[in-house]
Amino acid sequence: MLIPVILSGGAGTRLWPVSRESRPKPFIRLADGGTLLGKTFARALACAGVAEVLTITNRDYYFQTKDVWQAEADGATPLRFLLEPAGRNTAPAILMGALMLRASHGDAATMLVLAADHLIQDSAAFAANVAAAEVLAGQGHLVTFGIPPTHPETGFGYIAAGAALSEGCRVAGFIEKPDAARAAAMIAAGGHYWNSGMFCFRVGTLIQAFAELAPDMLAQAEACWQATVANCSEAYCEIDAASFAGLPDISIDYAIMEKAGNVAMVPADFDWTDVGSWKALADLVEPDAAGNRSQGEVIHVGSRNCYVQSEDRLVATIGLDDLVIVDTPDALLVSQRDQTQQVKEIVRQLKASGHESYRLHRTVARPWGTYSVLEEGERYKIKRIEVKPGASLSLQMHYHRSEHWVVVSGTARVTNGEQVMLVHANESTYIPAGNRHRLENPGLIDLVMIEVQSGEYLAEDDIVRFDDVYGRGSPGCI
Repeated sequence: MLIPVILSGGAGTRLWPVSRESRPKPFIRLADGGTLLGKTFARALACAGVAEVLTITNRDYYFQTKDVWQAEADGATPLRFLLEPAGRNTAPAILMGALMLRASHGDAATMLVLAADHLIQDSAAFAANVAAAEVLAGQGHLVTFGIPPTHPETGFGYIAAGAALSEGCRVAGFIEKPDAARAAAMIAAGGHYWNSGMFCFRVGTLIQAFAELAPDMLAQAEACWQATVANCSEAYCEIDAASFAGLPDISIDYAIMEKAGNVAMVPADFDWTDVGSWKALADLVEPDAAGNRSQGEVIHVGSRNCYVQSEDRLVATIGLDDLVIVDTPDALLVSQRDQTQQVKEIVRQLKASGHESYRLHRTVARPWGTYSVLEEGERYKIKRIEVKPGASLSLQMHYHRSEHWVVVSGTARVTNGEQVMLVHANESTYIPAGNRHRLENPGLIDLVMIEVQSGEYLAEDDIVRFDDVYGRGSPGCI
């Protein structure tokens, strides 16, 4: 029994302004229109013997992840979720996943731990390597996947290969991110691989490793799981926030893999990139004759080796060299190509100043669809709202603003105080401040409408929810 466990957390700060806290790297669209998360789901389903897929993610990403899964699912493989109240690094996440799987499948189930933001194109070679890892996991090994290095990379950790096994080899040691000289020396010596951060092991083997190497952490996690059981449904478990906060913030490498004596490695026969910077993302796009790579409507005149991505408008460059330009509706990034790792510093400063662009796009995803802020000024805000077929916003009320709704396409079912009505394309309705109201899409196509807000306070936290099909209670909750 193979159960892919997909870790989908983190803000992907190095890919700002496209990746943001509310919609991070696994959800961004690549040049081919797919997402890293969707490709991870598809790759997991291509492996033999998959019984279900477990995704460990933040509750805020639950509905977005379900949408991606529905686009990739085979209709037969169940998807379950383990929802974290906050990120605590990979060791607590994987251990809680193991306890959840032990409760439902027992110690003999095999976990295949995958990151949601890696890109692997050769699914067949990946599946073959997973099969080899399953053999080693069945023999009691904690298995990792090593990536044959293509250059002396200083941004990755390394694995030193040891004695050969029936499949792969033992791990002789782990090396932290090296400086350039040591990275070059390891490449020259051979027998060293990039640490991919992907793993394969039996549930019981991993829990036993924690019992031997991190017993206090295991005891804390087991107490957390007991507190979590009451928050489980058939589809997901919400981790108990209070007890989860007491678990250490530590990676699985530090907690277990670097200390255990039964670690094995399968050298990867597949391509791999962690798409960790704009430079890495640019390399996925075919260059023109001058080395320029572009997504969107872009014109280059006398520019070389530039990457330009534009979502909404034409971008033209003249005489530029080695730049990365990323244009979104509300933020523009311009960087030297070899400085894109510093984008995370921009995000740090935005977060420290409370600027919303570290967290939200102009178009914001919600469980029911999306909204986009088109324009705002003193005492008014204009939004474009798109509601998925069959979806419904919460029954809510605002103290400080009124709303005028104009339906552009589709049909809206509107609750406005005691009245329930259908509003069709080219029709409108008015919601006074203080009125309980709800917007629903009863149709089979997307509902698109324009909302004009007017009032003395227009922030998103002016929401009182009375009923919500998505379980949201607090203002601003995704």
